[in-house]
Amino acid sequence: MSTEVEIMNAEEVANRLVLLCREGKNVEAINELYDDKIVSHEPNGSPVREKVGKKAVLESTNQWINSVEELHSAYISNPIVGGNFFACTMKVDATYKERGRNEMDEVCVFEVRDGKIVSEQFFYHTGN
Repeated sequence: MSTEVEIMNAEEVANRLVLLCREGKNVEAINELYDDKIVSHEPNGSPVREKVGKKAVLESTNQWINSVEELHSAYISNPIVGGNFFACTMKVDATYKERGRNEMDEVCVFEVRDGKIVSEQFFYHTGN
């Protein structure tokens, strides 16, 4: 009886991330798919440009969730996979407690190594 765990490839990780996000399970996606040493990059003009570690990414995600007063719509595209990388677009229309309603449209690029997401980078307009 083999106890080896099969490691997901980039396409499998990408499809799993998209599925979980479409179900609104973003925190579960991070817990399941992200490497403990994930590096997350936001564009210039973002309050925090870089987060390092799963804990930091989870904290940031929970802060975002708690800042939302009402989520009007959320969309994530099917992934495009190339080698150990995949990309997708995300669109969110939300009303925030502190700043009102805002629509965000972004491109997200992820790197997968040994079945885990080791880096993510987001491209969106910050107004700066």
